[in-house]
Amino acid sequence: MRTKYKFNDPQGMYFVTFATVGWVDVFTRQLYRDIFCDSVKYCQKHKGLCLHAWCLMSNHVHMIFSVTSSFSHSEILRDLKKFTSKSILEAIEHNPKESRKEWMLNIFKSAGERNSNNKNFQFWQQDNHPIELYSPSVTLQKLDYIHYNPVKAGIVHEPYEYKYSSAGDYDGLKGILDLSMIERPMSLIGYLGS
Repeated sequence: MRTKYKFNDPQGMYFVTFATVGWVDVFTRQLYRDIFCDSVKYCQKHKGLCLHAWCLMSNHVHMIFSVTSSFSHSEILRDLKKFTSKSILEAIEHNPKESRKEWMLNIFKSAGERNSNNKNFQFWQQDNHPIELYSPSVTLQKLDYIHYNPVKAGIVHEPYEYKYSSAGDYDGLKGILDLSMIERPMSLIGYLGS
């Protein structure tokens, strides 16, 4: 029996979601989006993060990933969240154009003070809710869920139009991050709008 919300299979492919504390809309600014994307690239190059799909929204991230190194899923995710947290908090603090600086830092500081796992600030919520993608239908359901997130939020009309997502890659365009594409089995073509 699979345990919910744990990385049980070291070779498995997982869907994860993680959000900012208080669902603060941090990723409305290019600078913070760039920090996140650069951190993913670093984890791909140095930690064995194998990215299959992703979408960065204003306050949360969806990813499908596996690993290709001795690092575990949880170690890679921990390091990604730790580095982006530190870097984005520093960028907020030192950004002279950040009109929401005091408000955001107060939220992150308050959350950090309430959580014994943090020293000062907490940027990301602690949960990731990993879901193992154990079948083609579950995998494609999560893939479509990720890609249609910006459409459902009213940001774009079509998934491929959203820059901070892998939807364009799956539509034949080159996206921001390198991917290991998920093949759609012929028996599931047409599944969920594919």
